[in-house]
Amino acid sequence: MLLEVVLLFLIVIAGTSGELCMSRAMKTIGEVKDFRPMALFRVIVRAMQVGWMWIGFVLMIVAFLALLGALSMENVSFVVPVTAISYAAGALGGKIFLGERVSPQRWAGVALVCLGVTLVILGRN
Repeated sequence: MLLEVVLLFLIVIAGTSGELCMSRAMKTIGEVKDFRPMALFRVIVRAMQVGWMWIGFVLMIVAFLALLGALSMENVSFVVPVTAISYAAGALGGKIFLGERVSPQRWAGVALVCLGVTLVILGRN
């Protein structure tokens, strides 16, 4: 039980942190406007030169490996809904780490997701 909680925690924290780091890296590079193959290649090369991209990449690998571990122990019908709490972590991280504005409607959506996660946990067999 403790290992499952640790893995779920890792999925949410490492996954969300990885997404936030990659978002920060892409904001450093700038908006992608040209989707031709050579232009995309140049964006990828620039992205690989940003430290946040590598940190995000490693964190997302950790989250993926934790997901594999959790799915080996629990039903997918439990793991996937519970990890939806990462939406709340993402909104909070976006506000704090990236300085994004989160509207009241988004916070209401986050609250609904948290309520759904709570129902899944309470209904666990």
